[in-house]
Amino acid sequence: EAENALNLNNIPYLGASLRVGRPSKYTGPHTPHGNWEDILAKFMSGELQLNNAASAPAPPAAIAAPPMAQMPAAPAMMMAPAAAAVPVTIVPTRVVELKQMLTQQDLEDDEEYNDILEDTRDECSSFGTLKNIVIPRTGPGATKIFLEYLSVEDAGKAIAGLKGRTFDGRQVGATYFDEIEFANEDYSD
Repeated sequence: EAENALNLNNIPYLGASLRVGRPSKYTGPHTPHGNWEDILAKFMSGELQLNNAASAPAPPAAIAAPPMAQMPAAPAMMMAPAAAAVPVTIVPTRVVELKQMLTQQDLEDDEEYNDILEDTRDECSSFGTLKNIVIPRTGPGATKIFLEYLSVEDAGKAIAGLKGRTFDGRQVGATYFDEIEFANEDYSD
């Protein structure tokens, strides 16, 4: 079980990233493990399937994950202590939501807003075909960036590439966002 816990290194909890690792003077055998970002990215891309009773059976065409990723980590069920008994299902979509990247001050100046829009388009196009970028200036989505990709695979590449990056001293959060809510311009959580 301790080996599986190492996969939770850097898991977000109450606004901080927890450090999970071996003691500094540990002399036992070294076992391969990932960290939270790696495990979550593999889970989100479908490369990793859960090996516990709470998960649905893997589809027959599931991609085989490397042995290290076969550990029974439960990324979708470890979000918060109160939610531990209720599985959280994250559905991959073509829309990515970026949080903690902007402040309200970044959105006030038109020139700075346009620079952010252009820089985001340039950077995020490297992950796949980007159909649309929305950066709401007011309302519930203000300070968030929404990226609409041509495919779910492109969105997954963007999440894996952007999650955990630092922008202006803030760690960026990247998650899938509901396509219907995006189409309806409902940017609330």
